[in-house]
Amino acid sequence: MEKVQGEMEIERWERSEEISEAEKKVIQETWSRVYANCEDVGVSILIRFFVNFPSAKQYFSQFKNMEDPLEMERSLQLRKHAQRVMGAINTVVENLSDPEKVSSILALVGKAHALKHKVEPIYFKKLTGVMLEVIAEEYADSFTPEMHTAWTKMKTLIYTHVTAAYKEVGWAQYPNATL
Repeated sequence: MEKVQGEMEIERWERSEEISEAEKKVIQETWSRVYANCEDVGVSILIRFFVNFPSAKQYFSQFKNMEDPLEMERSLQLRKHAQRVMGAINTVVENLSDPEKVSSILALVGKAHALKHKVEPIYFKKLTGVMLEVIAEEYADSFTPEMHTAWTKMKTLIYTHVTAAYKEVGWAQYPNATL
């Protein structure tokens, strides 16, 4: 994979591409439909994430031992976390035209997960990938290639900003860190 020179070396496919005004509009329009059903979609995203990547549950004492997706779906703690995740994404989507605010929001998320929760940053890449899958499936009848491109850029924007915050707090110092 080709590397891009800069303040930090990030693999080319992980570099955040500029989201055009038209793509911002596509993301915001899609998101308005998603967010209208945010609790159910958020729970679907987290359940798929934990089913596909069960090692991610190690960071959640409340539901780390849950194996059954129906049990996860009924978990109040999982639902609350889904609401927090969806709320953070909503704030990012609402502020796509303000890059400083987006950066600030995602830096707070990254720093909290790096310092307080000690979550490996690779899980953000996995989570945003699951988010894209679930949104594409939930809205398959109207999920166009343009929407996929816009949401792929959004997924990358989230991941690159969050991992930048990890690097800022010196995450690489931790053993087994994967950026």
